[in-house]
Amino acid sequence: MEITGKIKKIDEAKTYGASGFRKREMVITTDEQYPQMLMVEFTQDKCELLNNYNVGEDVKININLRGREWINPEGEAKYFNSIQGWRIEKLQADAPAEMPPIEAVDAFEPADKVSDAEPDDLPF
Repeated sequence: MEITGKIKKIDEAKTYGASGFRKREMVITTDEQYPQMLMVEFTQDKCELLNNYNVGEDVKININLRGREWINPEGEAKYFNSIQGWRIEKLQADAPAEMPPIEAVDAFEPADKVSDAEPDDLPF
């Protein structure tokens, strides 16, 4: 899956636990009728992908949706979702390349003269 939008916020990488798990979060604002502010997390070696990006840039992010279950002390199951990014690229705001205008003389050849002797077999 992928999402596109403008970078609203990029956090620094944070390390958790004795294992050294790393996570870096960013917020992207989608470009829709009702813009959404989505928090996307990049983990482990993917944290470095955000080093070359700045707030305000338009990007496309390839994501995976993740979900997990947690049983609270009362024995109730709670569910959490996260959006994990695994690739990010800048969107180009370049205008599409325009074709040069073609002069009418060069664009078309004149039609052959239609003979009145040809039958008109069109139904209208």
